[in-house]
Amino acid sequence: MHRVAIVVQPGIRAFDLAVITEVWGHDRGHSGVPPFELRRCALDTGPIPLPGGLTLTPDRGLDWLADADLVVVPALDRPSDPTPEPVLAVLRDTHARGIPVAALCAGAFILAEAGLLAGRRAVTHWSLAPALAGRYPAVRVEEAPLYVGDDGLWTSAGVASGIDLCLHLVREAHGSEAAAAIARSMVTGPFRTGEHAQYLDRPTPVADRTAEALALVRERALGRLHEALDVATLARWAGMSPRSFARHFAASTGTTPHKWLLGHRLDEARKLLERTDHPVTEVARRAGFASEVTFRQHFTSYVGTSPRAYRAAATALGSPEPPPNHADSVRNGS
Repeated sequence: MHRVAIVVQPGIRAFDLAVITEVWGHDRGHSGVPPFELRRCALDTGPIPLPGGLTLTPDRGLDWLADADLVVVPALDRPSDPTPEPVLAVLRDTHARGIPVAALCAGAFILAEAGLLAGRRAVTHWSLAPALAGRYPAVRVEEAPLYVGDDGLWTSAGVASGIDLCLHLVREAHGSEAAAAIARSMVTGPFRTGEHAQYLDRPTPVADRTAEALALVRERALGRLHEALDVATLARWAGMSPRSFARHFAASTGTTPHKWLLGHRLDEARKLLERTDHPVTEVARRAGFASEVTFRQHFTSYVGTSPRAYRAAATALGSPEPPPNHADSVRNGS
């Protein structure tokens, strides 16, 4: 996946364009990242107006999509705006050729307009999901994931999840170390899987006392990740039954207590691998895993590479600043 085409048209979001350019538009050969050829492809080659008073000059026509290894579709600032039929036709032809097509955020509306998402899973920004489902009822719209892929068609949720999808595509094609190198240069976390829940607009719990109790439990747990914590223990801290605690916790954070603990333990392990020379067994213990075997299994599934390989990559790249914690607003419940 070395030749990447951006489908540009009037009104595309500058943020999406910047994300795609940041991931595939820079020479990072010194960090072991393979070279990419990134082209801005449009129906017309004249200057294209973007929101915010910006303009963009394409450097290729839409025919270049046939030579691409990957086609990326930025969102329109106004998702309800139509896309010209020649652009939709090229996207259909591109998918028929077996070339992966990825749409960021509201770019899912463009793929749906082309008829590519009918009967397939798709995601967009949580606030736009009802509109996508209402306008294109044949699309299997999902509200929670950060990104999903279905038959070579990729869609992502809002804003920063476009970065997650782009890094995932790099990781699939070129390996975890290449994705990690790009993420580090962007000062972002490289390993958020599509199963991470995006922020959902959930109502604030009716009982402030319950919300406060849950916040205190999360804070206490973060300071004791190395201990053998379980739902029963967390529920006891909150003064609730395990079943009631699990229900309130999921309503507050969008995930289960077990997944929340596992995510933070894996982030703690990642930091220990980057910043210390502790043996992997000790890293597993300090992060709260019962055994090194269990730790390796969870870490490899979460990150896409083994703890030792991750440490080697982090050491080779250097860690001048600690990367952002993946424990985002969903897991923090804020």
